Amino acid sequence: MALPSLPLLRRLLIWVLGPLLALSLITALAAAFIWQQLPDLEALSDYQPKQPLRVLSAEGELLGEFGSERRRFVPLAQIPKGLQDALLAVEDVDFWNHPGLDFSGILRAVWNNLWSERRQGASTITQQLARDMYLTKKQILSRKLVEMLLALKMERELGKAKILEVYMNQIYLGHRSYGFAAAAERYFGKQLDELNTAEVAMLAGLPQNPQHVNPAVNLPRAIKRQHHVLGRMQAVGLLTAAQAEAARKLALKLRQPSALAGKSDHALEMVRAELFERYGEELYTRGLVAHTTLMAGEQLAAHQALHKALWALERRQAYRGAEEGMAELEADGDIHDASFSDFPDVDDALAGIVRAVSRDALEIQLRDGRRVALSGAALRPALPFIGPQVPVAKRLQRGAKVRVQELAPGRWQLAQRPQAEGAVVSLDPQDGSIRALVGGFDFQRLQFNHATQAYRQPGSAFKPFVYSAAIEKGAHARTHVSDEALHIGDWNPQNYDGEYQSELSLREALARSKNMPTIRLVQELGPQEVRAWAAQFGLEAERQPLNLTLALGSGAATPLQMARAYAVFASGGLKVEPRLISKVTDSKGEQLYAAAEPQRAQAISPRNAFMTAQLLNAVMLQGTGARASAALQRQDLYGKTGTTNDAVDAWFVGFQAQRAAAVWIGYPQPRSLGERESGGGLALPVWVDTLRAALKGVTPAPLQPPEDGLVQLDGEWFYEEFAGSAARAWIGSPAPAASAASATGG
Repeated sequence: MALPSLPLLRRLLIWVLGPLLALSLITALAAAFIWQQLPDLEALSDYQPKQPLRVLSAEGELLGEFGSERRRFVPLAQIPKGLQDALLAVEDVDFWNHPGLDFSGILRAVWNNLWSERRQGASTITQQLARDMYLTKKQILSRKLVEMLLALKMERELGKAKILEVYMNQIYLGHRSYGFAAAAERYFGKQLDELNTAEVAMLAGLPQNPQHVNPAVNLPRAIKRQHHVLGRMQAVGLLTAAQAEAARKLALKLRQPSALAGKSDHALEMVRAELFERYGEELYTRGLVAHTTLMAGEQLAAHQALHKALWALERRQAYRGAEEGMAELEADGDIHDASFSDFPDVDDALAGIVRAVSRDALEIQLRDGRRVALSGAALRPALPFIGPQVPVAKRLQRGAKVRVQELAPGRWQLAQRPQAEGAVVSLDPQDGSIRALVGGFDFQRLQFNHATQAYRQPGSAFKPFVYSAAIEKGAHARTHVSDEALHIGDWNPQNYDGEYQSELSLREALARSKNMPTIRLVQELGPQEVRAWAAQFGLEAERQPLNLTLALGSGAATPLQMARAYAVFASGGLKVEPRLISKVTDSKGEQLYAAAEPQRAQAISPRNAFMTAQLLNAVMLQGTGARASAALQRQDLYGKTGTTNDAVDAWFVGFQAQRAAAVWIGYPQPRSLGERESGGGLALPVWVDTLRAALKGVTPAPLQPPEDGLVQLDGEWFYEEFAGSAARAWIGSPAPAASAASATGG
């Protein structure tokens, strides 16, 4: 066979090599042009990762974070070598040798993609970082060229160690977690140096598909990926076959949601708002750490206690039907996991979807697939909402969202989210540190902070300020005041229990929360003076009425104000401003802000604080607060219930030497909680559970009298200038025939 002639060979070479050379020249020119346009690498050389604001309790426990990216920066030297090697084994085995591009890998990927429908990539760690920091993930040729050039530039200007350090802190690994430190904390609740081999392999496998192949979203797929990583680690000599197999068999213990998650949301928003005023938008990216005064255990106890009370109150209300709407059912009409996607469980009130309904039974499917059947007495509340005559928005039908609670094994009942709200504030009366603050039932439902923003009538919880004002005028525990019924014009106030006596001592009157004696004290002192006296405790004078209804707490105060006001009695008459943030540090632990030493002002005298506290101690031992002392088995408690007209607001406010706490429960739009509801029944149990956590391990310490200004005679305390024959034995007289609004007293 004759060989091709020389001219033909020349033509073939020109036809084949010419375009290749032209393409190479064009590519080189394009690369040279693009190289000049490549971004500056300062963002990498001076890497400042976005790190969220972290809010910690006083003990250092994480309460919450603010920021779009959850990240903890860790220098490469502090990242375990085993984790670095595992990552490179699966993502870029030649990382330490190639110039930023893996040319053999590129050729393999090109060949595979020509002959296989399953796409294969060949991006190095450097390319992945270039794409993550500067480019999009859109698969186009121009982007790929820029990515390759950026990788070469990064390798030349930054070096391998810097690239790997930034990559391991920057890369997204699922569930808002960026970087391996954040992922280790999110999935396993561990620091990097605490991870075992199985956990290292799990994390190293995440960069490929962090959104859908992470252990929190799809554990079986995540484990399959983990096994692949272990195989790669064995293949490159990081593990022996036995070590790899042992890691495969090692059970993974995923981090469970923190008990504190969602338990401090109103307090967290207070922290965020205060710090935003100081740091602006940088607050969410600088990695600041806000150290609060909140005690984790006390905060959790307050949250749980308030929820318990609100659920109990709701169970005493009429059932309102399927008020949470209809679930999205599958195309076949069946109920699957997706039907519950926007319908979470709330405490022990489990989300359920009605499967079948009749006048005899209601079948409900829970999130975990269990089915609950309600019949008999458990079905009775649902009957008014079954049938075509019921409006669709309330009707119990297939697909309706409902809630159920298991009262005992196998004993279920319908439940509904509480409509009432509440607040708990607990603080240290000595320095104003807020130890627990719950601003409502659910922050996601209602961001309004009832602890700091809800001005509600304090009712009988206001009475101690009236008694304190009377003590300042010479009254004492044995001073008597009339308890006879009052009729002032068209105003006919009543005692809560409907019982009246000719007279009572101040101790008895406050312990039994009698209204008539308190009104007579305000008559004697004058509403103006009582209002001014209450203002010394931090209550806003303009929110308190200038008439005799002031005696019954018809003004307005927030739970935080009430807790601070009662704290004055606990601190020997000193008023201190509440504080929530103790200090702020940056991502490296350097202190940026520290709260100033608390500024104390003498609101009332130490002797007045002590004598009023003794009356409040009698409330806790013999009166409306006695259940609290019995429950906590302490004699060093001081406090007062508060229930307003028609039980619109329910309060309990009290203190011990180390804590002052206020609890309020009511509807956002004021209406009666129920004719049998009261501060003692609703708010006091919440106060007890909160103080149980606060005072755990605290030795009882009754308040001690001040050194000066008091004398004790026959077991009773008196101002020294009002002792003996100067002591006031009686206060008050029959009321004049005037209206309550016009009565201003003497």
